[in-house]
Order: sequence, then structure tokens, then C-alpha cells
Amino acid sequence: MKLLVIGCKGQLGSDMVVLARKAGHEVVCTDTPDIDIADAHSVKAALMRCDPEGVVNCAAYTNVDGCETNRELAFAVNAAGAGNVAAAADAVGALTMHISTDFVFDGLLGRSLTESDTPNPQSVYGKSKLEGERLVLANTRRAQIFRIAWLYGLHGNNFVKNIRAIAQKKSGSGEVLKVVDDQFGTPTFTREVCRQILAMLSVGEYGVFHGTAEGYCSKFDFARHIIKKAGIPLEIVPCTTDEFPMPARRPVFGVLENSRLKALGKNVMVDWKAAFEEFLEAEKKI
Repeated sequence: MKLLVIGCKGQLGSDMVVLARKAGHEVVCTDTPDIDIADAHSVKAALMRCDPEGVVNCAAYTNVDGCETNRELAFAVNAAGAGNVAAAADAVGALTMHISTDFVFDGLLGRSLTESDTPNPQSVYGKSKLEGERLVLANTRRAQIFRIAWLYGLHGNNFVKNIRAIAQKKSGSGEVLKVVDDQFGTPTFTREVCRQILAMLSVGEYGVFHGTAEGYCSKFDFARHIIKKAGIPLEIVPCTTDEFPMPARRPVFGVLENSRLKALGKNVMVDWKAAFEEFLEAEKKI
């Protein structure tokens, strides 16, 4: 299949290009400044030039806290931009594969969330991504929307790299590292998401799918696992969200259950700890 990957320089998009080509697909890459998804004309022109069979939209404004003070930009990219991509893909007869997030939920139910649960975003980021989902589905009948969470990968900035950097700085100083222990989710490796998207290309099912790794943990649990695997000598202690306030509210129990993928027999996600081992092995090769 001929695929256009938008946001190919990003954390997810860069791996999407590699894995799609490895799977035998013809891949065309684009990113800023060659495309501006907030500009419908820019998107339409890019798709007309490429004439893809599938469009993987990995472009987004993902600075969760930054969205709180840049609401207009968040909605221009995450909402209107998502709709622009879906409309342009529909015009050329291409399948749209769009990336969404656990932030569309408040996570207050205290259980794993399925695609049938009602979203209730608590941040500008979450609200802009939910509106993006709505516009994608409004602009094309052939869309697969994948909600993911706690994404990390070999490229770009992420929680894994930030925790390691902080731990290295504090190591040997006598300081401790405090990490919130009352936010729960599923760490998800970029390559797992890419494989899941590729596994759905030939499936004629559309709409919203949850696509995270299996299992879950708290932010504290994940940070402790990261530091242990890195071999950094540092004491890490749990704290509450109230002790570590951030501009944007995070889902409390934002654990996603891949219900639709499992019902289709198409869930390829592995346990988050197994995926993290793959990530560590992949890091050694770069």
C-alpha cells in the first residue's frame, strides 16, 4: 500500500516510516515546513501530489501543558488540522489513520476504559484531541482513530528520557526523586503502536480503537522501573498530584482497554514491561 506519513520527523512518525517500509509498503514522508495541517490548502496539495492509498497522521501539538496557554494553536492543529487531513484523504479515496489520546477521558471511573466509555477531557489538550476525533469522523467514513497513552520511543523527548536525565543529575547528590503515585496509565512503545496500525490496514473496520500496551502502572512505578533498568543509584519516592501540580490536569486512571482490537482478533500489543525491554534493546543499536 502507498502510505503518506504526516509528521514523519516526530517520535511516532519516524518509527512509522521505518516499520511501514520494512513491512513492504511504499512510504512517502512529509513534515513541517513542507506541510501545515492547520492549512486545508496545504494538506490538499500534499495529498494531491502524493495520491496515497492510506494517510497516517502523526502530526499534533503534544505539549500538554503548553496547550493550556496556547489554546488557539492546540485547536488549529489537533482539531482543525485533523479534520483537514481526513477531508483531503477522503477526497483522494485514501484511508485515514489518526492518532488520539487517553487525555480525552478524566479517568475518574477507576477502571480500564473502553471505546464505548464517554469521554470527558479535563485539559485543553484533551479537548482539542477529542474535537479532532469528531472532525475526522465527520469528514470521512474510512477512518481508524487510535487512542494511545504514555508514549515513548527512540526519538524525541519523552518521560523515559526525562526521568533518566533527572536521575543522572540527582545521583550522588543526596537528593531523592519524587514522582506522582496517583496517576495510572500504560507506558506504550512507539514501535508497538506502529505495528498495531499496520495490522489494521487491510481490515475494513473504522472508528475509534484503543491501542496501548497491555497492563498498567502508576507514574511512580514506571519511573522506578526506568531507573532500575538504567542502573542509576537514586532513591525514588512517591508523591501525590497535589504535591506536584501541573498546568494541565491529567487523567487519574487513564488505562485504556483495547476492546475493539481484541474483538476483531487484531490486538498485537504486548505487556508494557516486555515492550520496554524491546525499547532498551533497540536503543543499543543506535
